[in-house]
Amino acid sequence: MAMYEVLVVDDDFMVAEIHRRFVDKTPGFTTVGVARTAAEALESVRTGNPDLVLLDVYLPDMSGLDVLQRLRAEGNAVGVIMITAAREIDTVSRALHGGASDYLVKPFDYTQLQEKLENFRRRARALESHSGADQSLIDSLFGGKGKNPESSRLPKGLSAETGRLVLDILRSKGELSSTECAELAGLSRVSVRRYLEHYLSEGLLEVRLEYGGAGRPVRRYRPAPR
Repeated sequence: MAMYEVLVVDDDFMVAEIHRRFVDKTPGFTTVGVARTAAEALESVRTGNPDLVLLDVYLPDMSGLDVLQRLRAEGNAVGVIMITAAREIDTVSRALHGGASDYLVKPFDYTQLQEKLENFRRRARALESHSGADQSLIDSLFGGKGKNPESSRLPKGLSAETGRLVLDILRSKGELSSTECAELAGLSRVSVRRYLEHYLSEGLLEVRLEYGGAGRPVRRYRPAPR
């Protein structure tokens, strides 16, 4: 099994240690360094040449998004998974359009990070393949229909990036109403409700009715068991 080297970047010592342990727990991945600042991260990538960077958005000297931008401007194609506590869609959008391969919203558990690492491994292996690229391979690399139930068959007006954000927030919190999810995402409740109802119909979510005082019961959404 190929071993992928990972640089963990987070200014919080305890959080960085948790992420390091998560990485080292995953077969085929090993942490080769921990950086606390943007400057350390840039230097470690340039000199250590890791395969993947777990890059926090909020760093004391520079945004992780700016780190990503500098690396891409230098022509460095290192894999980057953005780690952020920010729920604002513009942050996630900037990360994805800036060349991040994936992102995670803190706090997350080991299973969520493991899934992202496995996605990275799958893409890396596909790109290293010498057998050529057919449509199924291209779909697997770029999130084509049929390969990712989270982004397939989205109704008109819904975007895959926003949908992933909504799902990641829900997975990190466990169960939320559309209002609570909208506040965390920085989006309108009506917009978030459309995503939630879509993923409910796709079987990715479950719903529970919470009865309180007068009025209609509150619909609370949670991830469906895998």
